[in-house]
Amino acid sequence: MSIRPGTALQYFSVALAFLGIVTPILLGLWQTMMPAFGILPAIGAMTPNLHAWRTLFALPGVGTSLRLTLFVGFVSTALSLAFAVAFCASMHGRIAARRAERLLAPLLAAPHAALAIGVAFLIAPSGWLVRIVSPWASGWTTPPQATTIHDPAGWALIFGLMIKEIPFFLLVIVAALDQIAVRQQIAMARALGYGRGVIWIKVVLPQVYRQIRLPVYAVLAFTLSVVDVAIILGPSNPPVLSVAAMRWFTAADVDLLLPAAAAAILQIGVVAGGVLIWWTGEHIVGAVGRWVVRRGGRGMRSEPLIRLASLAAATLMAVGLSAIVSLFVWSVAWRWTFPDSLPSAWSLTGWSRSAAGWSSALLDTVLLGILSTLISAVAAILWLEGEDRSGRRLPAAATALIYLPLMAPQIAFLYGLQVVSLQVGLDGLWASVLWGHVLFVFPYIMLALGDPWRALDPRYARAAAALGVSPMRTLILVKLPLLLRPLLAATAIGFSVSVALYLPTLFLGAGRISTLTTEAVTLSSGGDRRIVGVYAFLQALLPMLAYAAALGLPRRLFSNRRDLNGDAS
Repeated sequence: MSIRPGTALQYFSVALAFLGIVTPILLGLWQTMMPAFGILPAIGAMTPNLHAWRTLFALPGVGTSLRLTLFVGFVSTALSLAFAVAFCASMHGRIAARRAERLLAPLLAAPHAALAIGVAFLIAPSGWLVRIVSPWASGWTTPPQATTIHDPAGWALIFGLMIKEIPFFLLVIVAALDQIAVRQQIAMARALGYGRGVIWIKVVLPQVYRQIRLPVYAVLAFTLSVVDVAIILGPSNPPVLSVAAMRWFTAADVDLLLPAAAAAILQIGVVAGGVLIWWTGEHIVGAVGRWVVRRGGRGMRSEPLIRLASLAAATLMAVGLSAIVSLFVWSVAWRWTFPDSLPSAWSLTGWSRSAAGWSSALLDTVLLGILSTLISAVAAILWLEGEDRSGRRLPAAATALIYLPLMAPQIAFLYGLQVVSLQVGLDGLWASVLWGHVLFVFPYIMLALGDPWRALDPRYARAAAALGVSPMRTLILVKLPLLLRPLLAATAIGFSVSVALYLPTLFLGAGRISTLTTEAVTLSSGGDRRIVGVYAFLQALLPMLAYAAALGLPRRLFSNRRDLNGDAS
C-alpha cells in the first residue's frame, strides 16, 4: 500500500520532532529518576530504595526551600494575574492593541536574567532607587543596612518575577479579548448601572480566563521551578528548591548527587501539585463568584481598588523599563559614588576591559540563537505543512508531547540529559548545547506559528494548485509570504528564548560553552557591576533587536501593500 506524499511528510516531521525532543527528554527524566530511587547500574545497585529521599529530607533547609518555592510561585502568579486584569479593566478601550504590544515589547523581549540583574541594580541598598532619594529625602549618606535582595522571605524574587510576568499576562489577555464582544457587553452593563470594575470581574474575566488558563498554568510552572532569576534575586540560604537541586548537582561532593536527583524529581511533584492546587482554587473561586453574581450589587466600591491595582501594575512595568536602562548606565559608569544619582564620570572601560570575554560569549549566543531558531522554524514548517498536505491533525495528546519541555521543570531532566550525552561521548560539545536550545525553541515557535498557519485561508493553496503550481512552490511563493509577519514574530520569540536559556547551556555544555546568560548569572553573584552591566545589557539588547526586525521588516518589504484591515502588511 502506497503512502500519500502529504502523509509521508507528516510522518517524517512528527518522527523528527519525537526523536529529537520527546525521546531525549524522557531519557533525561529516566536517568534522573534512577539515582533518585537507588538504581545505579554503574555500581551494580539495581534494587530500588529510598536512600536518596531520606538523605534529601535530612539535609538542612529542605523544608524551608520547599515552602519558599510554593510561596514564591503562588504569590507571584496570583498577584501578576490580578494586576494585569486590573490594568486591562482600567485601560481597555484607551490604548489600541497594536500600540500596547509595541509598548510591552521591551519587557517581553528582555530575558528574565537580564531583567532580574537590572532590578537588582535598582532595589539594592546602594541601588539607583535609593540613590535618587538620597540624601535629600532619605537622609542616607551611606547605603542603608537593609536586605532588599536575597531576602529570606523571597519578596525580591516575587517582585522580579512580577515585572516580567505582568506584561506576558497583558499580552495574552489582549489576545483573548479579540475573541469576545467586550465593547458591547461593557456598554450593556454600564447602561444597567454597573461599575467598570465589577463588569470586568463578573462579565469579562470569566470569559477571558477560559482562554488564558493554559498560559496561567505555564507561568505557575515556571515560577515554581525558576533557577536563573532565583539565583540573582532569591533567598540564598536556603534557596528555593530548584536552585538547591542545581547546587547539589554541580557540587564537588559526589554524595550530593543522590539527594540532588531526588530533589529534581520532587520538583516535578511540586509543579504538578501546584497546578492541581491552582485548578482546585479555580473551582472554589468559581463557586464563590457565582454566589456573588446571584447576590447582585453594582460594585461601585471596587473602582478605587481596581485603580490602585492598575497603578501598581503600571509602576512595576515602569520599574522594569528602568531596570533595562540601569543596565546600560552601569555599563558606561566609571565613577559612581553613593549617594550620587548619576555617575560623576563616564567611560567605556567596562566594555573594553571585558571585550575578550563578552565578544566570545556574544558570538556563541548569536550563533546558538540563529541556528536553533532556524532549525526549529524549519521543523515547525515541516510539521504544519505536513498537516495541510495530509488533511488531518494528530490527536491533541500526541501534539501536547512536543510542549513537554515547557511544562516539565528543566532541572528534572537536564541532569539526566547530561548523563546521556556523557555516555554517548557528546558531553560539553557545542553541538550538544545547540540541540539543547532546539528542545526549548521548537515548542515556542510551534505555539507562536501554529494558530496563524492553521487560520490561513486554504483557498490560496487550492488556487495555486489549480494553476499547476507544485506544493513546494506553493509553500515558498504563496504561504510563506502571506505568513511572513507571524513567521518573523515566531522566529523573534525563538531567538529570544535561545538567548535566555541558562540551565541547558550550563548542563549540556558542561561549563565549557559560555553565553551572555551564563556569564551574566555567574557574575551577578559578586562581580564588578560595570562588567555585569555589559553582559546583561547585551543579553537584553539581542532579543529587542530581533523583535524590532520582526516588526519592521514586513513594513519595509510590503510598504506598497495593505491588508484587509488597512494596515501595512
